[in-house]
Amino acid sequence: MARWLGAVLFGCLLVLGSARLTYAQQQEPAAMVVEITFADQADATRLAGRLDVWEVNHRTHKLVAYVTFDELQGLESAGYALRRLPDASGAASVPNFACYRTVEETYHDLQQLAVAAPELAQWVDIGDTWQKVQTGGAEGYDLNVLVLTNQALPGPKPRLFVMAAIHARELATAEIASRFAEWLVAGYGKDPEATWLLDYNEIHILAQANPDGRKRAELDAVNPVRNPNSLWRKNVNSSDGCSDSTRLGVDLNRNSSFQWGACEGAYCSSGYACDLTYRGSGPASEDETQAIEAYLRSLFPDRRGPGLDDAAPPDTQGVLISLHSYSELVLFPWGWRMTRAPNDSGLRTLGRKLGYFTGYSACQSGERNCIYQTDGSTDDFAYGELGVAAYTFEVGTAFFQSCGSFESAVLPHTLHALTYAAKVAALPYQLPAGPDVVTATVQPALVAPGALVSLTVHLDAARTIIYDPFFGGETVQPIAGATYTVDAPAINGGGPALPLSAVDAFDSAAEDAVATIDTSGWSIGRHTIFVQASDQAGSQGPPTAVFLDVGTGYVLYFPIYATSGDAAAAEAGQ
Repeated sequence: MARWLGAVLFGCLLVLGSARLTYAQQQEPAAMVVEITFADQADATRLAGRLDVWEVNHRTHKLVAYVTFDELQGLESAGYALRRLPDASGAASVPNFACYRTVEETYHDLQQLAVAAPELAQWVDIGDTWQKVQTGGAEGYDLNVLVLTNQALPGPKPRLFVMAAIHARELATAEIASRFAEWLVAGYGKDPEATWLLDYNEIHILAQANPDGRKRAELDAVNPVRNPNSLWRKNVNSSDGCSDSTRLGVDLNRNSSFQWGACEGAYCSSGYACDLTYRGSGPASEDETQAIEAYLRSLFPDRRGPGLDDAAPPDTQGVLISLHSYSELVLFPWGWRMTRAPNDSGLRTLGRKLGYFTGYSACQSGERNCIYQTDGSTDDFAYGELGVAAYTFEVGTAFFQSCGSFESAVLPHTLHALTYAAKVAALPYQLPAGPDVVTATVQPALVAPGALVSLTVHLDAARTIIYDPFFGGETVQPIAGATYTVDAPAINGGGPALPLSAVDAFDSAAEDAVATIDTSGWSIGRHTIFVQASDQAGSQGPPTAVFLDVGTGYVLYFPIYATSGDAAAAEAGQ
């Protein structure tokens, strides 16, 4: 009770602080990094609803926040134990990081993908930023989505929506989204996984969800002297009454219309315009939020009932990934309440798969030991309004992630997770429960019509989080079998599904299986083999693809192999 009263007092003191004491009078820096000892989960959420919280460690009950002098005084008066930390946030800017593109560079490069490969990519304007609307187009940006699919194959197709940089300072996120797009387009026709994902899915990428704010961070961070704007988080809306030019704007990830400002049992966002978690003047008050919500409604049919406890049907299609930094977490709804979502089992199963690829814990935002609660977030909107399997990735260990660690760890692991999300977009509440086809190899990969081909696959049902001391894990079932189809996945009408045989027996979580493919009667040209595995509980996992070419007049002096899956990605240096 004492700490709860302290938190209430802290909020009151923040309101009164600027009238009591000015920065200049105190001869202190305008803001600083501090470590705060918090009491419990609800206390951490209250603090995160008012402060610029960077890290939360529930094991030690300490969090790291970037606070103003007034906020520091409020915390001290409320009785919080504080320790000032060195400012290691990284004041350097995009120009000092060769691995990150500016807003303009991101837009140029993604638009060029659409110019170079119009059959695969479209550059779509979905709306305008606050600044562009206010200035009549003189300043600000369009919000552009890169839509990726093989347009020669008709839909409808399952959809993956990837958005990034809704918080301006989170540099790695836009780059991850951009490189995912580039990998897909560059790999089409060369990499069987990239090819089938674009043939049978639509992938929508909003790489810069808050370009006004991102540009503010980029421009001010160029100054080698530390500037608060290098840590810009919100959009640049200056009409809501904040008189501090370094803290105006709305947190777009607290502004969504679903359960806006409705956090149960805590303060998950702020109603004070200068706070970093300011939720805006009303639900979806911001031009950026309105554009994103309208676009999501156009992509995903509403599969969830009107009640908060209504589950989306098991065959609901579509996945949303919102890329953030940093905390090394995969988060899923609900964020606004600690009660589990109606589709909690399916959300956790896919979350643990995504956590396997990233190496992150997967948990419900704000559940015990998991960061803090949030309301008005994009993933809560996508799931709450539409039933979409929606996730937030908190990638990496810093807002200004070094290029070395970004390239070696953050990027490749996240790309693997995004690829998996695309693979299961057709049935995200079902396919993640099944085993993965880790590699698929055909030998030879180039044959004359009628030749026999050897198909060898490695299957694994344990590529998930099996144990987490705080959030539990998946129960792994033994593999029961595997099948393959030719030229289309089974879910897209491929067939008939032909069996593979276990090298020994189908009785464990990891198996090797083989089949002999007879190409008699096949047409000349490239064919794709799709392999899926199932477990003893009856769950079938997503397909993995491998190319097989049939031609005439070939003289093969050595065997030719075609391999698909994680091993091929590793060989390619991905």
